[in-house]
Amino acid sequence: MSVLEVKDLVTKFYTLDGVVHAVNGVSFDLEEGETLAIVGESGSGKSVTMMSLLGLIPTPPGKIESGEAIFTTPEGSRDLLQMSVHDLRDVRGGQIGFVFQDPISTLNPILTIGEQIAETLTKHLSITREQARQRTIKLLSSVGIPDPELRYKSYPFQFSGGMRQRVVIAIAISCTPKIIIADEPTTALDVTVQAQIVELFRRLREDLGVAVIWITHDLGVVAGLADRVLVMYGGRVAEIAQVDDLYESPQHPYTVGLLGALPRIDARESRRLVSIQGSPPDLLIPLEHCPFAWRCEYAFERCWEEIPPLIPVAVRHQAACFYNLEEGRPRDVQ
Repeated sequence: MSVLEVKDLVTKFYTLDGVVHAVNGVSFDLEEGETLAIVGESGSGKSVTMMSLLGLIPTPPGKIESGEAIFTTPEGSRDLLQMSVHDLRDVRGGQIGFVFQDPISTLNPILTIGEQIAETLTKHLSITREQARQRTIKLLSSVGIPDPELRYKSYPFQFSGGMRQRVVIAIAISCTPKIIIADEPTTALDVTVQAQIVELFRRLREDLGVAVIWITHDLGVVAGLADRVLVMYGGRVAEIAQVDDLYESPQHPYTVGLLGALPRIDARESRRLVSIQGSPPDLLIPLEHCPFAWRCEYAFERCWEEIPPLIPVAVRHQAACFYNLEEGRPRDVQ
């Protein structure tokens, strides 16, 4: 059962330099208990897509032009994009948790860690301050923070980067949400702490049954974490597939490039990493052709004439590409 269905989401930013076409018709779904990884270069629209769903886009200059985001709970289904600001505040934190990229800017420096977690609990749940304190201590313990009763009274500056990220995760799961959106939660952390955070998310998903959207630019991080992978480029979905299918048989040249840029520790012989030539498209210019055509070695006439839709290439595997990489020829798409 889908807990979230996003259809044709379009988000633009009206700036002094012009209109930035940040998200251009993005569609995807999220199943209960599933981990969906969203990958792509910086500026591909990953974070803007997720922030649009929760009303976190600053307006102005941002504006959600069109689309649907159907969020389904046992109480019924609602379109997040049509909800009022007041109703969205109840959803954020209560039913959908958000782990931002930079924990130091997420946490309030003048409030203790315990106060910030307890505040979320008392806002969304009908519990007393003492009940919130006890639950906060359990949450700190569940995310791997030692001496939770002592740490309850600590301030953010007294925590390391990895420990602050664990606190942000504790806030995100505090009300047992249906979905957790993690926006590059391991970017500023060293490799050892990255592995700990990934393992923490894996355990939380198993324990809580929560669905996870994991935003990252690193395909290597999600190999053992995600069920499906959605690749974004130029504010559009380039490819979406089960994680094993994507790694074994990528169907979009951009995905091939991303995978080729990953170092392999199991490689039997040394090889040069792939470098994707060129730069991402200028989103100030509305495109009428494939956004990857400028950088694609397989681009042909049709690629410059129209934008490729998501084309089914296998079971639960779609790619927005007119060229069949496996057969070495254009696809027969009407």
